Amino acid sequence: MPDDGLGDFRELLSRANSNFEFHLEQELSPHNITPAQLVVVVGIVLGKVRTLTELSAYTGHDTGAMKRLLDRIESKGFIRRERSEKDRRTVALELSEQGRQLYPRIAAATDKINQSLLGNFSSAELVQFRSLLHKLIDNAGL
Repeated sequence: MPDDGLGDFRELLSRANSNFEFHLEQELSPHNITPAQLVVVVGIVLGKVRTLTELSAYTGHDTGAMKRLLDRIESKGFIRRERSEKDRRTVALELSEQGRQLYPRIAAATDKINQSLLGNFSSAELVQFRSLLHKLIDNAGL
């Protein structure tokens, strides 16, 4: 079957993501946090994730999987869940003191990976790359 060009694109995207995840995992392991858990911490810090529902929408994963992920992060002491006083059905996600202390270290680790993998991109290429990734995400509806 002839290549429609999409197979090559999927392979390149998959390889780029695998390489990024591998290097990120290596940098994060001394901090006892995984790339998936990092997404939660960063989402909270950036104000994009305040509840389980928002986390599920942010990551594109179901709430059951995200609840299990939150359980693991909370057991490490990086986050806490606080029931809202306004709406007892809502549970807010917050960084713990340990999570706040962790954030600068994991931010430095991600900066190191970004520099390693993207350091030879020009500023214009980085702007275009970011724009194209946002377009891809928007097209996916995530």
